[in-house]
Amino acid sequence: MLKSMTGFGRSEQTVGNKTFLVDIKSLNGKQFELQLKLPSILKPFEFDIRRLLSEKLGRGSVDCTISLKDTGDARPVSINTDLAKAYYKPLAELSKALNLDPSHILSTLVKLPEVITPSSETLSDQDWADFQRVLQTAIGNLNSHRQQEGSMLEEDLLQRIHNILLQQDEVMKLEPLRQQKIREGITKLLEENVGKENYDDNRLEQELIYYIEKIDISEEQVRLKNHCDYFKSILAEKEESKGKKLSFILQEIGREINTTGSKAYDASIQKCVVLMKDELEKAKEQVLNVL
Repeated sequence: MLKSMTGFGRSEQTVGNKTFLVDIKSLNGKQFELQLKLPSILKPFEFDIRRLLSEKLGRGSVDCTISLKDTGDARPVSINTDLAKAYYKPLAELSKALNLDPSHILSTLVKLPEVITPSSETLSDQDWADFQRVLQTAIGNLNSHRQQEGSMLEEDLLQRIHNILLQQDEVMKLEPLRQQKIREGITKLLEENVGKENYDDNRLEQELIYYIEKIDISEEQVRLKNHCDYFKSILAEKEESKGKKLSFILQEIGREINTTGSKAYDASIQKCVVLMKDELEKAKEQVLNVL
């Protein structure tokens, strides 16, 4: 069963007197890359959150946003009295110098930076344990989405490999005809340029055998079939993370297809090679999304 790197998961739940909303989106990526946005109350737990996401998601470019929704509860604040006093004296002097009403100084003071700040809040151990369940739910939803995407990827990849094998069957049908055409072509060329009576049939036969063996593609076809079978066996494994392994096998499949094309010297076989390459490129694009 394949799992895609593409997916989305969301979870919303109240923890204590706070409501958390977790959104996680993932796209394909060579390694695990995380963009994490947290409310200040969760900053002490950032490394734990990153570790949890890395363990559960494995690979991909992940964007996780955790929001703290307003529940309407009053939040405690702290007033920096010393800072307010430091602001007040120059403001009062400025007000006097400009003949302004000093009664509005207080309303100005409370708007100045860091005079009034929210009191720092932290999660209790129980709240942190409850929040982890919220995060796990969002991760579970994302992984479910990944599995759905993965099943479609698996179906498509199997079809691509099946199409390559169909073209390989066609190549194997054409191979005996190709050898016969090469033999007839060389013989005809000698007869036209040298004359049938001027060359040694036995020597010609030896040279033909050497030449045909040199451009023989039977070994490439055996390896190509083995690589395709191995690819399908990896798809059937229960292991979740196998995108890199599948990518390596496709590289080997591509090698055998390219060698077949370079040794073919036959228009019909070259056509099959082009069709195999087309299916291979489509498979490579899909494998980029596999976990």
